[in-house]
Amino acid sequence: MSMTELLGAEDVKKAVEAFAAAGSFDHKKFIQMVGLKKKSVDEVKKVFHILDKDKSGFIEEEELRFFLQCFLPAARELSAQEVKMLLDAGDKDGDGKIGVEEFSSLVAES
Repeated sequence: MSMTELLGAEDVKKAVEAFAAAGSFDHKKFIQMVGLKKKSVDEVKKVFHILDKDKSGFIEEEELRFFLQCFLPAARELSAQEVKMLLDAGDKDGDGKIGVEEFSSLVAES
């Protein structure tokens, strides 16, 4: 399953383009722009599993670097600072990674 099967292709494109400049990424605005906030819990979990490239059950720092590219392959990588901000926002238990429940909370709080 791809992101555009879960989220509108045009919404994804606009959201990725809105944060094309390095240092501009805002996870709350991005989550709202792609329409993730309006999705069901099951759909949010499906997005999580797409982001969890290595299927470890967590989104780790390395996977966060390619966060935007999971939505649109031509997108840029997140900077180290953007990755840290996203990880800090999502990692509620402080283990250095984002689990599915933490991701669901991150989406709900956006």
